[in-house]
Amino acid sequence: MRKFSFLTLLLILSLVAAACAAPAAPTAAEGTAAPAEEAAPAEGAAAEPIKIGGMYNVTGGMSSIDDPGLNGMRLKAKEINEAGGVLGRPIEIIAIDGKTDQTAVTNAVSEMIEVHGVVAIGGLNDSTYALAAGPVAQNAGIPFVTAGATLPTLPEQIGDYFFMEPFGDDAQAYAIADYALSELGGQTAWMLVDQAYDFTTALAAFFKERWEAGGGTILLEDIYQSGDTDFSAQIARLNELDPQPDVLFVSAIPNEAGITTRQIREAGFTQPIISGDGFDTPLIAEVAGDLADDVYFSTHAALDNPDPVVQDFVSAYEAEYGRAPENAFAALGYDMMGLIASAIETAGSAEPAAIRDALAATQGYVGVTGTVSYPEGQRKPVKTVTIIQVQDGVYSFAGEATP
Repeated sequence: MRKFSFLTLLLILSLVAAACAAPAAPTAAEGTAAPAEEAAPAEGAAAEPIKIGGMYNVTGGMSSIDDPGLNGMRLKAKEINEAGGVLGRPIEIIAIDGKTDQTAVTNAVSEMIEVHGVVAIGGLNDSTYALAAGPVAQNAGIPFVTAGATLPTLPEQIGDYFFMEPFGDDAQAYAIADYALSELGGQTAWMLVDQAYDFTTALAAFFKERWEAGGGTILLEDIYQSGDTDFSAQIARLNELDPQPDVLFVSAIPNEAGITTRQIREAGFTQPIISGDGFDTPLIAEVAGDLADDVYFSTHAALDNPDPVVQDFVSAYEAEYGRAPENAFAALGYDMMGLIASAIETAGSAEPAAIRDALAATQGYVGVTGTVSYPEGQRKPVKTVTIIQVQDGVYSFAGEATP
């Protein structure tokens, strides 16, 4: 009897040891669990969030347009979540500051994908940074929707997972050239171009093309490097022109928009200053002060537009942040988030490949900055361009066009 009990005890102990040594059921982290969108959460459990990367430069030279862009993105995500989320799941934005540095942007996108597991990324308002970030997402098979980068060749350069929410530089350069020729009576122009950015050089090239096609003449094309703070040499060369140009075209990123405006006006030049959406920044009024007048630029929306879609956004932004939207880039961030969420809803899936396919098929998505439809085989929409006038530091709607 005593011997039987001992053997039984040994058997029991061996069974317990075997059970402890058996491999645990695989976890989602090991890559064997069903995709989150295919698994229903237990009753009463919170749904797993859909993680979307918010790639913006909220510090550095792009901060005056990227910080509002991220705010707009967050606002739209909050509204979506308050309405029940997407596919019954909340949106979670993974935001990492790119610091207006290409290496930091590239590293941030890698972190979003490899560490946080985002299924799509949106953001960036400059083409140089989009060209740094886009290939990382493309190689990982993660859709990237730029909110405000406008180099028209971006989708072709980066690949089929890259989409533009805005129009291209060709459209906005043509629009401001047409406006200056027809509405400002310009026939001759001086050009000042930042040589450091794909955006500024492309915008200038498209402006010159349209200006000369419309019968205008470029009297002088001058240059500078991003980060310059003294434009006295370029202004001296402008002063030597005889006759003087009718308009002054400045192709700049936001950081230099206010500085160039102030120094041109301080030197006594009163001609209209014209530009693209790099001038859609509060820095014109903040830096140039009462010299911020007769400035015209092309951009993505007029926030004083009485359209209910625009005014509902403006009211929501004011309620959320305690101030009016700083510029159209806030609206672009809002629209970009809505566009991604719409694609997820349409796809019925948060799988990156399904999101990409739904984005490519987008037709008639109505946003604050216009309606987004992608022509067959293209990932750049055709949208209306808005012209804004700055007079005595006040920004107001001046016109619109679809070149």
